Amino acid sequence: MNNKIIKAFEESAEVKIRFAKENEERIRKAANLIISVCKKGGKVMLFGNGGSSADASHIAGEFVNRFLKDRAPLPAIALNTDMAVLTSIGNDYDFSEVFVRQIKALGKEGDVAIAISTSGNSNNVLKGVMTAKEMNIKTIGLTGGTGGKLAGIVDYAFIVPTNKTPRIQETHITFGHILCELIEEEIFK
Repeated sequence: MNNKIIKAFEESAEVKIRFAKENEERIRKAANLIISVCKKGGKVMLFGNGGSSADASHIAGEFVNRFLKDRAPLPAIALNTDMAVLTSIGNDYDFSEVFVRQIKALGKEGDVAIAISTSGNSNNVLKGVMTAKEMNIKTIGLTGGTGGKLAGIVDYAFIVPTNKTPRIQETHITFGHILCELIEEEIFK
């Protein structure tokens, strides 16, 4: 059992380090994009399903509340948190529309959308990204494995180099934390 525990932590660390080395410059660019969006009065919209939904909510909370500094809130919303909205859209239209309708209602040019999908192939996430792009909203995609369809349609694709869902999700939340840290440091010097 002890070997399994150490192996899991080592594997997680190795995946994260590889991801960071492959994406360091792109992470800086994504942070600068969000800094620019926030300074111009735009917002960050995050969305995903399951564990990716929880990651979207977690990251939005870090923006709105605080991360490492006691500072003013940053405008962010997780589109997967309002059960009445999700279930009414799912019931009246289709579950594939749950992010589309919210982006149409809440998004505007000058915002940024962060789509999170471990496989990169979640239909509702893909449709949300396409809607954002139609509205001239910049898009960031967090995925894993080969990147799926998501990697090919976002402005900034971040693909975790493994097919293991736990390692992908662990890297996504670390990415979110690093993004928050870079943004907070720059905006609240």
